[in-house]
Amino acid sequence: MRMLMLFVDRLKWVPTTRGLDQGSENAEQGEVRKAVAGFIHIEPKDQDNASKVETKLVKNLKWLAGKWDTKLIVLHSFSHLAEAKADPQFARDMLSRAKERIEGSGYQVVETPYGWFNNLDFSAPGVPLARVFKEF
Repeated sequence: MRMLMLFVDRLKWVPTTRGLDQGSENAEQGEVRKAVAGFIHIEPKDQDNASKVETKLVKNLKWLAGKWDTKLIVLHSFSHLAEAKADPQFARDMLSRAKERIEGSGYQVVETPYGWFNNLDFSAPGVPLARVFKEF
């Protein structure tokens, strides 16, 4: 898994094109403020150790949210951080499980429409820990 986490003052998305047949049926636009956004690339190798990878995903997002004192996390499937991509259904299921686990810890979780290309508009401060890349 590869993940770019951003602390955003504001993140807005507008779905434009469905990229996967397995993509969300309802692709609605959205906007959040003062959130941690995880741009998440799930790789084929993650299927071999799904539970461990999922736990690291959850812990890293909650860690950065704690650093920014926010309880709002955005999950954005972003299969552009590596060439190899996991099976779309596996990736979608992992994100769903991660969402449940994060919400179970008292966080609010928002997902961008899965399998869609989005116009993105965001503002992020230029300070330490506003942008964190992880690979595991």
